[in-house]
Amino acid sequence: MTAVPSEDPSSPEPEKGPGLRVMTSRRVAIVLFNLGGPDKQESVRPFLFNLFNDKAIISLPQPFRFFLAKLISVSREKLAQANYALMGGGSPILPETVKQADALEAAITKRVSNVTFKCFPAMRYWKPFTKDVAKAVEAWGATDAILLPLYPQYSTTTTGSSLLEWRRSSDLPASTICCYPTGAQFAQAHADLILKTWRDSGSPERPRLLFSAHGLPQSVIDRGDPYQWQVEQTVAAVWKLLPSDWEYRVCYQSRVGPMKWIGPSTEEEIHRAAADGVGLIVSPIAFVSEHVETLVELDIEYGHLAKSLQLPFYLRAPALGPDPRFIDALADLVERALHAPGKVQSETGGRLCPAAHGLCAQSSLRVS
Repeated sequence: MTAVPSEDPSSPEPEKGPGLRVMTSRRVAIVLFNLGGPDKQESVRPFLFNLFNDKAIISLPQPFRFFLAKLISVSREKLAQANYALMGGGSPILPETVKQADALEAAITKRVSNVTFKCFPAMRYWKPFTKDVAKAVEAWGATDAILLPLYPQYSTTTTGSSLLEWRRSSDLPASTICCYPTGAQFAQAHADLILKTWRDSGSPERPRLLFSAHGLPQSVIDRGDPYQWQVEQTVAAVWKLLPSDWEYRVCYQSRVGPMKWIGPSTEEEIHRAAADGVGLIVSPIAFVSEHVETLVELDIEYGHLAKSLQLPFYLRAPALGPDPRFIDALADLVERALHAPGKVQSETGGRLCPAAHGLCAQSSLRVS
């Protein structure tokens, strides 16, 4: 069973008894990193503070970042609470991640018989916090870890931040998977869900597909962050598996603040579709779990916009969740990482990003 630690984790007893597998000497913790989300209304403000107090999100020095994070978390609290209320009061991202972790643990255990595995979800900005997961991993008696971000496309603001937080919390030997934007199983999982959404809606003619990813400030990309390039590689890999008479756009959502963000925005593309008189299928191409950006922003806010603009149709493909192809893709990555202790590797093993992207994980995170 997947371990989700409390703030005071304790060590589980080894399994014993007839018919149970004898514990082996290598015990590998698979740490699944994700953003996290508030579990109740009272958690919204501290979650927002943790998010905006991260140097990877706001690069101001302290104490300026602290005070700005306080200001933002207070000013955005009511709006964010209203959005989370639409999902029952809190974020579904931890339960979603637990489902993925359970499926991955079962899959890798079937593949590799001489290693004991346990998956540990680790959230960056809410419980279970990375520092508490590191304690739980140690208490479980892990010999080493495989660090697996649930961000397929690498960014310093997501994967980079999560991995740095882990290194502040643990000195356990670890293999690191930095990104997997174009893997065959991963791309096929997206394509299958897009096609199912289309077919379940009666296979409307010539849809326009919006690949919607979380946006970033343009300044982050200009510094050499490879996220946008990797999103485009994911789109190219998925697009090859879809009908050739469709058309597509890559767009970005969830803009915050007045600075320039990468574009075009998802909202702009919805308006463009209305002007062109075409219907849309929206795929959350950079999200692997349902959460506020998919269930509220895409489904409710943009769904209402599409209806008000009288689009012929507005469909949304689900996030990958515990889709079997996606879990197989993660298991492939874990199996490869087992044989690369201490390494930082992409889905191809070596550097994936062009040299122009100086903040590629292969440059900024390599430890051996």
